[in-house]
Order: sequence, then C-alpha cells, then structure tokens
Amino acid sequence: MKLDMYIESLKTEGTRDRVHNEPLADACGRGGGARTRKRSGEGSGGGASRSAGTGLSEARAALGLALYLLALRALVQLSLQQLVLRGAAVGRRGEFDAHQARDYLEHITSIGPRTTGSPENEILTVHYLLEQIKLIEVQSNSLHKISVDVQRPTGSFSIDFLGGFTSYYDNITNVVVKLEPRDGARHAVLANCHFDSVANSPGASDDAVSCSVMLEVLRVLSTSSEALYHAVIFLFNGAEENVLQASHGFITQHPWASLIRAFINLEAAGVGGKELVFQTGPENPWLVQAYVSAAKHPFASVVAQEVFQSGIIPSDTDFRIYRDFGNIPGIDLAFIENGYIYHTKYDTADRILTDSIQRAGDNILAVLKYLATSDMLASSSKYQHGNMVFFDVLGLFVIAYPSRVGSIINYMVVMAVVLYLGRKLLHPKYKTATYTKDFFCGLGITLISWFTSLVTVLIIAVFVSLIGQSLSWYNHFYVSVCLYGTAAVAKIIFIHTLAKRFYYVNASGQYLGEVFFDVSLFVHCGFLTALTYRGLCSAFISAVWVAFPLLTKLCVQKDLKQHGAGGKFIAFYLLGMFIPYLYALYLIWAVFEMFTPILGRSGSEIPPDVVLASILAGCTMILSSYFINFIYLAKSTKRTMLSLTLVCTVTFLLVCSGTFFPYSSNPASPKPKRVFLQHITRTFHGLDGNVVKRDSGVWINAFDYTGMSHITPHISEINDTVRADCEESAPLCGFPWYLPVHFLIRKNWYLPAPEVSPREPAHFRLVSKEQTPWDSIKLTFEATGPSHMSFYVRTHKGATLSQWSLGNGTPVTSKGGDYFVFYSHGLQASAWHFWIEVQVLEEQPEGMVTVAIAAHYLSGEDKRSSQLDALRERFPDWTFPSAWVCTYNLFVF
Repeated sequence: MKLDMYIESLKTEGTRDRVHNEPLADACGRGGGARTRKRSGEGSGGGASRSAGTGLSEARAALGLALYLLALRALVQLSLQQLVLRGAAVGRRGEFDAHQARDYLEHITSIGPRTTGSPENEILTVHYLLEQIKLIEVQSNSLHKISVDVQRPTGSFSIDFLGGFTSYYDNITNVVVKLEPRDGARHAVLANCHFDSVANSPGASDDAVSCSVMLEVLRVLSTSSEALYHAVIFLFNGAEENVLQASHGFITQHPWASLIRAFINLEAAGVGGKELVFQTGPENPWLVQAYVSAAKHPFASVVAQEVFQSGIIPSDTDFRIYRDFGNIPGIDLAFIENGYIYHTKYDTADRILTDSIQRAGDNILAVLKYLATSDMLASSSKYQHGNMVFFDVLGLFVIAYPSRVGSIINYMVVMAVVLYLGRKLLHPKYKTATYTKDFFCGLGITLISWFTSLVTVLIIAVFVSLIGQSLSWYNHFYVSVCLYGTAAVAKIIFIHTLAKRFYYVNASGQYLGEVFFDVSLFVHCGFLTALTYRGLCSAFISAVWVAFPLLTKLCVQKDLKQHGAGGKFIAFYLLGMFIPYLYALYLIWAVFEMFTPILGRSGSEIPPDVVLASILAGCTMILSSYFINFIYLAKSTKRTMLSLTLVCTVTFLLVCSGTFFPYSSNPASPKPKRVFLQHITRTFHGLDGNVVKRDSGVWINAFDYTGMSHITPHISEINDTVRADCEESAPLCGFPWYLPVHFLIRKNWYLPAPEVSPREPAHFRLVSKEQTPWDSIKLTFEATGPSHMSFYVRTHKGATLSQWSLGNGTPVTSKGGDYFVFYSHGLQASAWHFWIEVQVLEEQPEGMVTVAIAAHYLSGEDKRSSQLDALRERFPDWTFPSAWVCTYNLFVF
C-alpha cells in the first residue's frame, strides 16, 4: 500500500522535483517494486530523463579520469627518473665521486663471475680490493687510522629461508676495514656489501656496485678533515650468494663485531635506478631518523619493509644475519629496477647509470657520517622503543613518525568518519528514512562488483595458463593492463550500471553519487581500522585514502548540490584526490617493478598470470573506489563499457593466438628466460654398499611456469618424453638440488648424456658408526670436493634424526620433511667432517637412514663438459642458460 501511494505521488510536480534528492523508499529492498515502476512508465528511463539536465557527460567523465590517471602516472615516472637532485655538489673535494666508484666497478666486473671458492673471488677480487684500500690508506688524513683484516671464517647455522635448511662454510673470505679516530673508538657502525656473484653472472648490481660505492665512501671519509667520534667498519664479504654465510662468519667470530652498534647493508634485487630503504630496525626509530636527517636523495617506505618481512618475496639479505645472530639494528637498501636481468649475464657495469651510483654514494656517505658522529650510536639500546612509520614523497623528502603517533592519527581519522557517517545513518536528513538501506545496499553492490571483478580476471588468467600462453605480458607489461585491467574495470562498471538501472530506479544521480562515495569511505575506513589494530605501520596509506577524500567531499558537497556535476565539480574533486591517487600510483609502480620480474623466476608451481591478475584486480578496486560515484553521476556508461570490453576482447584473442612472445634478447632491454642445466652423473648405493643404479644426463630446470614449451621448437629432444621421474625413496627425489627449491619447481627434464669426469672428483665416506650411551646410532662422515656441495638426509620408518654437529645441533627439516645442508668452502679448505645421530625405535630391513651428497662444479675447467657446451649453444638468444657439472652419490645405512 505504501509503495502504491508513493508511485502515485510521483505524478505531481512537487514530488518530481523531490526525486532528485530522495530515493524510492524500497528501491534496494524490493526488486519487484522496481520492475512495477518500470512497467508503469516511471522506471529507469523516466528517472534518467528527469536527471538528464544534471547528468554528467560520459565522454567528459571517462576522458577526464583517464587523463587524470595518466598525468599522475607521468608525474610518478618523472620522479623516478630524477635520480639525483640537481644542485647537489658532485665531484667536489670531500664529496662522493661517482666516476671514481665506476672505475672500481668496472675493474671488479672485468674479473668475471666470482663464485665463492673460485680464484676469481678468493684471489683476484680480494687482491684488487686490498690494493685499492692500500692506496686509500696512503691518501688518508692523519686524523684517522685505517686497519685492514682478511678474515677466513668457518662455521655453521640454520635458517628458515626457502622452507628451512642448514648451512656450513669453511675458510671463506671477508675483507674488513676499520676507519677510526687516531686514538681509537669503542663503538662502530658497519657498512656491508658482498663481492661474490652467482655463477655465470658478472654481478655488477648484485653486488659489485655496492662494494665500489663503499670503496669510494671509505676514500672520502678517510681524507676528510672532520674527525669521527666512532669507528666505521667496512665489510666486503665474499660469500653472500652462498645464502649469507660470510656475514654470519663475521658477526659471530670477528673481534671487531663486538664494537658494532648499527649497520647499513647494501644489496640489489634489480639493476640500477634508485636504491630503496626496504628494511630498518628492528624497533630502533633513531636509525630511521638518521636516514631522514642525512640522506640527500631519500627513497624509503615502511610498506616495502612489511611486504618483504611477510615472506612473500622469495629473497633474503645479510640484514637477517646481523639482526638475528648479532642482535644489531640496521638499514637495508637495494636497487629494485629492472629485475629482469638480475642474476644473469646481462648484469653488467654499463647498465648501471652513473647517477644511480652518485645517489647511492651520496646517501651512504651522508648516513655513515651522521652515525659516526652521533651521540646515539654509543647507547643505541636505550633508543629501542617501537617502530616508525616512514615514507618518501616522490623522492624529495621523507615523512617519519613513531608508530604510536601513527595509531593516534589513524584512530582520529576513523573517528572523523564515524561522526560523518553516523550523522547520516542515525539522523538522515532525507524525509524518507532510506539512506541507511541505500548505504548498506550500496556496500553490498560494491563488494559484489569487486568480487565478480576478481573472479572474472582469475577465470581469464586460468584459461590463458591452461592453453599455454602464460607470461605473455612479461616482455610487454601493458598487455596485462589491457587484458586484466580492462576486464576488472569493465566488470565493476557493469555491476554498478545494473544497480543504477534496476535497483536505484528514479533515484537522483547526485544522491547515489553521495551514497557510493560514503560506501568507499566506509570500506577504506574499515581497512584503516583493521591495519591499525594489527599494528601495521602501512596503515598510513589507508589514513591518506580516508582523510583527503573526506576533506574533498566536505569542500565540494555544496557546489555539487547547487550546480550539479559539472566541470568545476570534477576539477575540484580530482584536485582533492590528488595526494591519495598520486601516492597510490607511486606504490603501484613499486609493486609491479618488484613482482613482475619475480614472476618470471618463481618456479613451475605458481601460475604467474593468476598472481598478476589478482594484483591488477586489487589495484583496480583501490583506484576505482572513489570513482564509482561517477558511474551514478554520468548519464550513461555504455560507450565506456563497450570500449573496455573491446580492448579486453582483442587483447585476449591476441594473447590466445600467441602474438605476444614472453621473452626478449633486445640488447637495450633484455628479458631472458632462465634455465638451469646440470650435467650430472648419479650413483645409487644399496645397504650393502654396492652400486644398484647409475645414470648420467643433463638435468634441466626452467625457473618459470612455461617450462620447456618455448624451448622444444628449438631443441626438439627436450620435450615431455624426457620429463624427470622422482626417485620416491631418495631425498629430494634423487636429484642434485643446489638449494631446497624443489617444492617450487616440480617440472624437470632429464636428457640422457655421457658420464661426467671431473678432474677433482668428490669423495664421501663413512668414518665411523657407533652406539651412543643413550641408545642412538652416531654416524660420522668425511667429505671432500668442490667449493659447493649439498648434503641430503632422509630417515626411514622407525628412525628419527635426533642431533648433528651442524648448526646449533638441532636438525632442521626442509619443506617436504627431508634434511638439506648447503656446504661451501674457500681455497685450501680441509676435509669436511661431521656427524649425525639417528634414534632407532625399531630395526628395519631397508636400513635406518638414506643420505646423499651432490658436488657442484661452478668454476674452473670442471664446470664444463663438451655435451653441456654443445647443448647450451643451441638455446635461443632470448634465454639465459646457466650451466655447470655435478655429481650425485646416494648411500643407505
């Protein structure tokens, strides 16, 4: 009855005027009523005609929003390209000289790949570093004293990286330099880099450029006439790529380690660009303040810190070692741009811009000088109170404040939203009390639009993956935007258009625009509350996305009511949204800069299109949130949806047809496919010690989801007929994994090949087997071989590994339940002796434990074989095949 009376009242002129400010009483709650109104001639068509005078032009709205986002993106790009702030002193006396640092860099990289244990790493690079340090010492000011030490530590530790494993190192190399006042110092700040590289890569960015920067910083500080209060220790470590071994050897064994109160770690996850501060602390806000006060070209984000420490990025740095084993706070910096060529042959010195070196040097020099003259360093433990919220503003300056202050600010913003929305929800100013219903209905519609948008892009991503066209965007990033981004936006617009036409019949566009603005505000406020409650410093982003839109709304609300959604409203609205949208695009750039290259080396088990589609859908949800109201303010959305659907469909068809090849050998911007080739000979021994199986072949691992599908047309014998079979009874499937990444890469290929014959073969033997007083069996082993070996253990039914002589004595399983030990040594290392204890609950006829040892020849002549060289040459130029020889021996005891 009430509904019929309301429809009847629409016939009068007064009610027709009121419709612009008031929705139908049951528009959301009664779909049947909406359909009745449409049939009576007062449906969506009538509503549209009455609001035509104030409706926003679709073309103007779509074009305005597109140009707005493009302009913000251009501003972000301009900021990122501005590596060094102009006007800074460059090349003056007492200032960092990037050209000198580049000279160091080119000398180090000219040595070639520098794997731990190789002459290139242990002799040539060490000799060059000592030579340059000696020259710096000769030039140094008499105010300072320089001490140099070459450390060759031996040790072991366990780490939960990559599912957990244990590391053992012997006679690796550290070059340590201490710069201190002439009278000495009781406290020190550490600067850390590593000069070793992964196999087959010159390692310019990872991490020769950092060591070059440190050499130049050492030169500048040592020649300065300004006295230091504290010492500065420069650690050039020679075994970081061996999963952080050298830093562990230094911080746990070197006598100077006890002086260190803080550290700066220089790393790389890409090649050049800006070096990002992506970790600080833990809980030492004074270190962040030091960076804020001293850094000349700041680039830092607590968001990066919380993302990295969440573990979703499969990487780690020496920061973890100093934090966990040294209990020392620090700052972690890394180059993040162009991760496509990280750890490849393309990581050369010429790809690193001189301005990148200059900015890194300026920042490191300034922060080290600040810390070395700081009163806080001597008593740093007193300042360990809470975390810091910190973020740079387009690289111009850093905003930093304690997290507890951030929580107060966040909750104040939440209260402002509660007051704003509470006034509407509890005391609606509309004559019919429908705002609450419309608000929660709008919330449901918004959530449904986001959910269906995500489902849509995931369906497309799964289909693309199933037909073998994954990673089509790897070499053409904007393909992903045209495929997944347009699909996500189109679905959101489609759902809201349906709601506008069939649910909110005859409601004013201005009113609905206000409702959906409030819905977006409420959602972001919910995220702000949840993130703040969990103690995440990244909650400041949600605070920005609540505070500025709310202020904007309050400022433009009056103009919108008086003049409608015209050009003036759009201009002021977009101007008010400038800060949240600019910073969002700034962060979104960093997300894709980091994650897109990683998806090309994340293994065969994670569909990269699904991950990227999810990220793009999430970004679309965020960016669309405060633009949803334009759907209701606009007269129509047909052309926009048609255009987005057309772009998505055309892109989808092109992707399905294989138009976009994922990889590139373009010298200016290579995006190679990574493939590992290991020419191996495997020998399996039985319980009696006799050989039960022996084979040889080239074991092939592709580090991305596409496997060998793109390689087979070039090398026909590498196809699914030579897929590697898992040896179920052997640890890690009976293959010589260099690191325990078997759970990420389950698709392998094993191409038969002749046996390998290293000139210096590995030897492994059981030294003793004895019963302990506590009824366990102690097995003592001896192993000799190349600089890198992997040891695997699997206990049999009824047996457990109780303790061993590795790590802290407690065995650590890797993912899957087997035990993995990573071993490396420098030059002239002694035989590796270790023992394990097996607790046997019941005797088994097949023995109590299976062990295996893999020897990896990563340098020298033993690294190569004629078959391996011939196969590697056949790989297309858009691949990066990293190849070496190894042997694998398995024993049962």
